[in-house]
Amino acid sequence: MNDQLQLPTKKRWKVRYSVLLVLWLCWLFSFLDRMVITIALPFIGEDLNLNATSQGLLLSMFFAGYALFQIPGGMLSDKFGFRRVVSVAVVWWSIFTSLTGMIFSYPLMLLLRFVFGLGEACLPGGSYKAIATYFPSKQRGTATGIQSTVNTLGPALAAVVAAAIIGLFGWRVVFIVMGIPGLFIGIYIWLKFKDNPKDHPKIQMSELKELEEDEKGEDQSKTKPSVSFKELLKKPILWQMSLIWFFFDITFWGFTSWLPSYLINEKGLSLMDTGLYSALPYLVGTVAIVLGGYISDKGKGNRKWVFIPNALAGGIALFFMFQSSSLTMVILFQCLAAFFMFLAQGGFWALVVDSFPARIMASGSATVNCFGSIAGFISPFLMGYMIETSGSYNSSFIMMIIALAIASLVAITIKGKPKDETIKLSPELEV
Repeated sequence: MNDQLQLPTKKRWKVRYSVLLVLWLCWLFSFLDRMVITIALPFIGEDLNLNATSQGLLLSMFFAGYALFQIPGGMLSDKFGFRRVVSVAVVWWSIFTSLTGMIFSYPLMLLLRFVFGLGEACLPGGSYKAIATYFPSKQRGTATGIQSTVNTLGPALAAVVAAAIIGLFGWRVVFIVMGIPGLFIGIYIWLKFKDNPKDHPKIQMSELKELEEDEKGEDQSKTKPSVSFKELLKKPILWQMSLIWFFFDITFWGFTSWLPSYLINEKGLSLMDTGLYSALPYLVGTVAIVLGGYISDKGKGNRKWVFIPNALAGGIALFFMFQSSSLTMVILFQCLAAFFMFLAQGGFWALVVDSFPARIMASGSATVNCFGSIAGFISPFLMGYMIETSGSYNSSFIMMIIALAIASLVAITIKGKPKDETIKLSPELEV
């Protein structure tokens, strides 16, 4: 018979999901490696005889290196491909994570945290470039939201794991142990990843077709362009997003860096209770950040409106948190603050990834993230100084609330839909 039954084709695991999974692991360990110091900080301060300002500077030195190499790291990924850059970066920072536990000198530890930050700086641009390369536009918000769950799970796991290891073996062992997994992840990326989806041996034709259709929809040239970094710097949306992320990260890194110390010093919690309660807001945020990316995909033309109201709601929750005398209410409001802030963050990075073309995604996203890194340098150190001089955490909380309000005001200035704001290269840049 000529007519044959057409059996349904079996749904296969797509290559882009594997890429996202490995990127997720990279981000997870990047956050674990950088965040365990927030739990260890009181013990490092006691061991090395450091005041609050010196402890804040120790937190900030990571961000000095992280900010300095963000844009160069993104440009390297655009030029040489994300595979090589990300794999070397993961191995680099993993080595310096382990070395942190072997340092007995404060100046040397400051230097090591700076060099550690240089390595992690290459990850953001490279990972966002990978998402823009392997995922069609319609799924980039959700993919970015899933990847960004490490922004919540990382601190949560760091709080619990670090508290347990420090309680049993001391603060040095936790750094030595945390550096090991990244070595294997970096080697895997070098051996298995491909910069061009067409070169991946397991890529499906249906995936390539989606990407090709997406490229046509974005009116991209089939020839390889020569992209000028100056062209990128002329686009208003780049600076709008950079300012939004700067002020948002003033709050995020202030909240993340000093929350454990706040619970120990202000609320009198034990080490293990601090680990547990510090983890709660990030577990809540894990759901929120994926939800933010998903909602942003559903209302693609209005991605900024996922960010604005939730950032403001996060600031309101922070206000009630530091005004509360009851530990129960403090925990409740810190979870609410985290929920709204991470919901806003999921929407924001969906906007970023959907606004820059894939070929300059690493440079564009790295520039935005660079401003967040500068905020990460300023915020922990400034909060430490404010806490030491004022004798309380109140003024530092007010600073975080104001920063969220400013980020929301800047977000309002973004006009049009993401596709209207997407960077378009001038004709003379096409070859």
